[in-house]
Amino acid sequence: MSSLNSTTPSQPPSFLLLGIPGLEKEQFWIAFPFCIMYAIAVLGNIILLIVIKTESSLHEPMYLFLAMLAFTDLVLSTSMLPKMLTIFWWGSGEIGFVSCLVQLFFVHTFTAVESGVLMAMALDRYFAICYPLRHSSILSMPMVTALGNLVLLRGVLMVSPMCFLLHRKDFCQHRVISHSYCEHMAVVKLVCEDTRVNAAYGIFVALALTVFDITVIVVSYTMILRAVLRLSSSDTQHKAFNTCVSHVCVILAFYVPVLFTSLTHRFGHSIPQHIHILVAHLYMVVPPTLNPIIYGVRTKQLKDKIVVLFQKGI
Repeated sequence: MSSLNSTTPSQPPSFLLLGIPGLEKEQFWIAFPFCIMYAIAVLGNIILLIVIKTESSLHEPMYLFLAMLAFTDLVLSTSMLPKMLTIFWWGSGEIGFVSCLVQLFFVHTFTAVESGVLMAMALDRYFAICYPLRHSSILSMPMVTALGNLVLLRGVLMVSPMCFLLHRKDFCQHRVISHSYCEHMAVVKLVCEDTRVNAAYGIFVALALTVFDITVIVVSYTMILRAVLRLSSSDTQHKAFNTCVSHVCVILAFYVPVLFTSLTHRFGHSIPQHIHILVAHLYMVVPPTLNPIIYGVRTKQLKDKIVVLFQKGI
């Protein structure tokens, strides 16, 4: 019986999320802009989903990928923002062990999914601009659906081992997580065993996903830029540039804080912890807030449909 107990991992019933260490007094006020951004993100992305679903003219690859991005943004922001706000406003930082792993799974899985969707959107623009006559045949509805399922499956398969490895570890009595949500490396630091496998796998996932997706995006937009510069019509060039600028803004809003967070968490030990945690929050709430605004304002066809929707509502 004692041997059975010795093989059972020692896991705490719950963890305590601190929020932003060093800014405990300011957290109450910091929560307000995050709450406003979250409300905009939820409202904006729901509107995008409704418009794209109800308007058959928007059932094209670009808008279907945009719908996937909107759904991903809703899941990503909702997986941590509500809990974060309860920590900042009411100091309710306790989270169950299983709930923590579930939050970790959703945060990291849908971060990977968002990266994959941005990559798919770059490929869509590449085929639309470089091969306009073959675009609809290459990115048919079955292909768009398959790409979406593949991106989701990739995220699930890459992140699930993180949770599985953590679930089998012994945790120390110290159960305080110096973060606002259950981030992988923040939880790994509470393990009492050797965590080199956990850390190595986390780095592998971050690098594998980011390097592959960014490489595809950079190559796609390099080819797009070359194709656009060869166009004879200035109006066509302007339209192509306008579409691509929207995508580039969305890509930068996501990848800049993601790369900063990933690198500083492992190598930037001189950077204050509250700066690291604040930037980590940015890719969870800023892209979901900006995406519907950027696409709703800069994409004429989508903007017109949104205006029509509100006019019908009124």
